[in-house]
Amino acid sequence: MDPYSRRSFPIILSLVVLLLTPRGVLGATFTFVNRCDYTVWPGILANAGSPRLDSTGFELPKDTSRSFLAPTGWSGRFWGRTGCTFDESGSGSCLTGDCGSGSVECNGAGAAPPATLAEFTLGTGGQDFYDVSLVDGYNLPMVVEGTGGSGLCASTGCSTDLNQQCPSELRVGNGDACKSACEAFGSPEYCCSGAYGSPTTCRPSVYSEMFKSACPRSYSYAYDDATSTFTCTGADYTVTFCPSSPSQKSSRDTTPTAAGSSQAQGSQSGLTYSDPGAAGQQPGLTYPDSGTGSGSRTGSGPGGNILADGSWLAGLAMGDSPRTVSPSTLHSALIAYAAFYVIFFFRKL
Repeated sequence: MDPYSRRSFPIILSLVVLLLTPRGVLGATFTFVNRCDYTVWPGILANAGSPRLDSTGFELPKDTSRSFLAPTGWSGRFWGRTGCTFDESGSGSCLTGDCGSGSVECNGAGAAPPATLAEFTLGTGGQDFYDVSLVDGYNLPMVVEGTGGSGLCASTGCSTDLNQQCPSELRVGNGDACKSACEAFGSPEYCCSGAYGSPTTCRPSVYSEMFKSACPRSYSYAYDDATSTFTCTGADYTVTFCPSSPSQKSSRDTTPTAAGSSQAQGSQSGLTYSDPGAAGQQPGLTYPDSGTGSGSRTGSGPGGNILADGSWLAGLAMGDSPRTVSPSTLHSALIAYAAFYVIFFFRKL
């Protein structure tokens, strides 16, 4: 073995060991997809003891996606804010799901009810637990799907537009959201508190049963565990807003955007535009299905590497390929790439 090979072999071997480590041990990738016919501002709240992710709140225009990596053991919740207005400095508020921070980032604050919530606890080498909850009410359709994992890994959520079915006593505004009975009336039997603070004394109400009928896999009240909590091991997760888009809400609402905001510019760093119009495209970003066929781009934000040679493998390894590649595909490709070099070095012994 020549000196170069002798020095490189430990590095390649370490890479193989790292890549062969199950993805569930390293954490999970959360991808947010907006299929609504309007902009959604997702909020992210880590539970106590869990680190914050790369963002606590961001703008997600329609037909775009954005991904975050969460470490093993992370737990927290996600939700979508609607009807938001933010100025050039990022200050503003939202009509539903507002976190009260006064800015795009929620900075450790949770959603004001009513809001559809996705809740996660990532296992430390074991099962992940996740659910979609309507216990704090509902503001938009949301579905959670796991990919690349083992176990049941069932999809869950609520794809029904409950704002169109919401009883008048629970309705917010002109059908902008739907309160829970607890939020609307505050009585212990609806809030599962006081004398009703146990699974035996707190039973489904006519309102929670309405939610359950429309969204059978979602939490409808505090003790609705049996049919509402799901598990998977070593998966990545996609959180989709308005999976059955276009949402009926979009025909009624027009999301206001302050002049000079990132949406007004037609794009946002870290986003993937799945079907943009030519007028919405911005130089420097890759637009899947745009028909350009170009393999080079110049990123305008973090991770915006230049791929001048159009190398798909290089782009894949750097996470910058214009093709849509799942984390599991990337993992497998890198394993094959590292294994090739291990075999190559062994043959030179």
